[in-house]
Amino acid sequence: MLRFVSAVALLAFSAAAFAGSCPNEMKAIDAKLATKPQMSKADMDKVMKLRADGEAEHKAGKHTESMKSLGEAKKMLKI
Repeated sequence: MLRFVSAVALLAFSAAAFAGSCPNEMKAIDAKLATKPQMSKADMDKVMKLRADGEAEHKAGKHTESMKSLGEAKKMLKI
């Protein structure tokens, strides 16, 4: 029983860690966007969509999905 409780506690803390890093990822994307990176309109639209999706997922508590969306946006922005 102690192992189960420990595993659940570890899982809860790791979810909180993901939750805390989503805003940092959004800030990094916003900072790069502020420099007006050279990219096609289609790519910029996709980055903006991924950024918005990441924020919506974060607010919905879907932090794994949020990190995936934000990670894709960062990759496209080369950060």
